[in-house]
Amino acid sequence: MAAEDPAERRWRTMRGCDRILSGHRTPSLRERLADLAAVDYDGLDDRPDFYGGGPVAALERRVAGLLGKPDAVFFPTGTMAQQVALRCWAERTGNRAVALHPLGHLEVHERKAYQVLTGLRGVWPTAEPRQPTAQEVRDLDEPFGTLLVELPLRDAGFLLPTWDELNALVAAARSRGAKVHFDGARLWESVFHLGRDLPTVAGLADSVYVSLYKTLGGLSGALLAGAEDFTAQARAWRHRYGGQLFQQWPAVLAALAGLDRELPRLGEYVAHAKTVAAALAALPGARVFPHEPHTHQFQLWLPGPAVSLNQAVLTLAEQQKTWFANVFTDRTPGLAMTEITVAAPALEWTAADVTAAGLALLELAAAAQG
Repeated sequence: MAAEDPAERRWRTMRGCDRILSGHRTPSLRERLADLAAVDYDGLDDRPDFYGGGPVAALERRVAGLLGKPDAVFFPTGTMAQQVALRCWAERTGNRAVALHPLGHLEVHERKAYQVLTGLRGVWPTAEPRQPTAQEVRDLDEPFGTLLVELPLRDAGFLLPTWDELNALVAAARSRGAKVHFDGARLWESVFHLGRDLPTVAGLADSVYVSLYKTLGGLSGALLAGAEDFTAQARAWRHRYGGQLFQQWPAVLAALAGLDRELPRLGEYVAHAKTVAAALAALPGARVFPHEPHTHQFQLWLPGPAVSLNQAVLTLAEQQKTWFANVFTDRTPGLAMTEITVAAPALEWTAADVTAAGLALLELAAAAQG
């Protein structure tokens, strides 16, 4: 008999839990279909989209308005959206170099697609695990056409600059004659740390990408926003990249539901993340980074090998119907890291609840280690 797929076991085990500390309970296909059928969208009796239009156009208008941009373009993936954005700016500036962080999504999670497929090249203002500084951008030792800023910088711990630091960073790029693009996959939740609303934050950049599933819980998809001449060019390149799909209404309806359901609650999530992080930081041998989360997501480091902690997560879920976190990975000797996402299910957890679950997890991990 074949061994059960680990991802399938995690999904099944999480769905059997009564309490979830990190993330949401992932729905089944049947639940997803029921959710789509219940979406509050006035055009459900209208024709679906055909290579755009219809609900796609409605979503584009809504997100453009939320970001305070003249227009927005729907893309099936963020990888495609950002490649198109950077290509457009490279054509306009005549410079194919992109200043970005080596821990950014384009460098770490996309197989260097922006280089291999789009013919761009990256230059790094810094390799330190933090946001670059304005001085580092001004002092970069070669010209670049675009500065890409990931908000937040996920692989460094969901880190954000301050509002003043972000303004200075943008000004430094402008002083070099460069365009500014925000990798805003998680821009929705970044506004609370920055202390400004979405249009004000997005207004700093020439173009902005936002994800429709990472925070909003949609099926897939992304939006690229900017001036109308830029989005017209982006639509042309979307077609060339194979991103003009015949119909995309399921992803669009799920995104509209996420805007209605999740966007208004993000302030609660971000605020409660501070309570959760403080309780986790008090566990024996634990490290939380950043110590006070910038968004509703942060890194948790615990003692022990990842294999023991991952087994403990499943055991805790099966024994106590409590889901603690997703996958731990080994990072430094004696410590493993996971990402914590404080969402609606975690709002009912007190600091004492978090501490109790954490202690139980560590006890189970020690037992798994033998």
